[in-house]
This record gives sequence, C-alpha cells and structure tokens, in this order.
Amino acid sequence: MLMLMLNFGLAQNNHIINKESTSFNIKGKKDSINFIVVDNNINSKKPIFLWCQGSLPVPLYINFKKDGLWMIGGGISNFDYQEIKKYYHLVVITMPKTPLIVDETRVNKSYFYYGNSDNQNVPSIEFQKEDFLDNYVDRAITVLKFLSKQKWFDNSKLVVAGHSQGSKVAVGVASKYKKVTKLGLFSANPFGRIDQNIRKYRKDAELGIISWEIADKKIENEYHYFRDANDISFRDTNPNLISWYSFSKPQLKELLDFNKPIYLAYATGDVASDLCDLVPLYFIQEQKKNLTYHRYLNMEHNFFEINNGNVDHNKPHWKEVMSAFVKWTIE
Repeated sequence: MLMLMLNFGLAQNNHIINKESTSFNIKGKKDSINFIVVDNNINSKKPIFLWCQGSLPVPLYINFKKDGLWMIGGGISNFDYQEIKKYYHLVVITMPKTPLIVDETRVNKSYFYYGNSDNQNVPSIEFQKEDFLDNYVDRAITVLKFLSKQKWFDNSKLVVAGHSQGSKVAVGVASKYKKVTKLGLFSANPFGRIDQNIRKYRKDAELGIISWEIADKKIENEYHYFRDANDISFRDTNPNLISWYSFSKPQLKELLDFNKPIYLAYATGDVASDLCDLVPLYFIQEQKKNLTYHRYLNMEHNFFEINNGNVDHNKPHWKEVMSAFVKWTIE
C-alpha cells in the first residue's frame, strides 16, 4: 500500500498514484486516515468537492495483475470526474480499516477488501467495528480541517456529496461542519435503512413475487433483527449489527435544519430511495425553499436503466446525473 505520513495541519510531500491522484495520510482521533485528491497537480487554488462513497470496504485503488492500477475512487470512475476537476479539488477518503491500494487477490467479486475474514463475502471484524455513521463523519471532518489549512484550498465554497450510505455521511458532515456550502445526496434514504427491507418485502408481495405469508414472516424477522441491533449487548457480540443500528436512524431533521442548498437525486426503480418522494412535503410544510430534487425515471440504485423489469447495464446514466449536479453547484 502506498502511503505518506503527514503531520496534521502541515502541507508536506505527497505521493502521486498512477499519474492521476495525490494521496495523503493524516492522524485521526483513533487511527490514521488515507485519502486522495484526484489530481496529480494540486497547486492551483480551488474549492473542495468531498465525495462520500457508499457501503462496503471497497478500496480506492485495486492493483490488477493484467490491467495494473485501477481507480475505483468510491464510485467516481462511474462519472466524468474530469469535469469536476475543472472547478474543484475532488477528494475521496478510504473506508475504515481498508488500505488505499489493494491487490486483486485481496478483494472479492464485488471488489470489497475482506481483510483477515474467513469468508470473502463478509468484511473483517475490524471493519465491522468501525462501520458506523459517527466514525465516518468524524473522519471526514478531520480531513476537511486538514484541507482548510492548505494554500491550494479555496475556502469560499465546500461541496459535500454522497451516494447511498455515503449520502448519510454527507448529511452528518453538513450537520456538524458549518463550512459546508452545498450538499448533494444520491440514492438516499433519509428515513433510515432497515425500513427499505420491509418495504421491499411488501412490494414483492403486492407484485405476487412472494406470498403475503412469506412477506409477513420476513417483515417480522426484520423487527427481530432490529431489536437485536438496538441492544448494545448484542452489538458487542455481533459487530455486524453496529452498522444497522447506526445507519437506520432517520436524518430528516438534519436535512431540515441545514439552511444551505440541498440537491437530491434518486431513481424511481430504487426501493432504497422510494421515500425521497416524501421529502419535498416536509420542506414545503416548513416553508423552506433550499431543496432541489431530480427524480430519474425507470432507473435503479446506480442509475442504470430498467427495461421490462430488468437492469440494463449497457445503459448507464451516472455521467449525466453527476453532470447535472456539478452544473447546479456552480450556478
């Protein structure tokens, strides 16, 4: 893993990765934090665009034997990040207990780093213990405080955006770090997380995919699981519950309390973000006019088209989704 140690608050030497990004390592409250600025030249003064990636310990770079280093960058490879670089320093932070660069032999088919886990489809215990909202928020704010002291950071604007679980992190950062000027949420569930499982079972029953009897049992199982997640004694013995406990808390109040511009983008075929349709009602009720939303029709969680009920991976739309957001941030 490539890494450079930096003293917090002091801009020292940095490391260029694959001629496309600059890596940093700073000290957080509990551990060191790795992050990248997606540029091999950071001398020009620009505002920061912090991108908060979704769930699972996917490294920012994977080293493939055949193709060499491949930047996943928390999903930024899905959209035109070169466009973002025209206006911002694009920053992405590693997931907790996840190296910045990982060899392909250390990731599973979904490209997440399983560490010392016996099961390649289950994250390491070390990651599970750190996989909670407050930790992501604290790590992000530590990075932002470091960046605010750099000569190449234009403090006049700070954009924070995230996808899926990353949207929850973005809300948490915007709520606690008052220098955030614009907030972007993609495929968000502002009402929690575990509720989407329940809504999925209900929807499957309504469509006849499963029987109501099966849906009833599955919904009851979700209640039981969530009771365990809300019991600290169970979380102590089963770290997997930590994430469900943390990320299932609604964030609607934090959104309503944020008085700067908010951008909400979601797809109609995404059960996780179904309830985004309700969010404008709360803003209208509070007579708040700082919400911009864009509902993408017949797409799924990652903005691929849905045709005849099937996801068409040959028809991605992340680039246009992100381009619309970037245009909104500079208007």
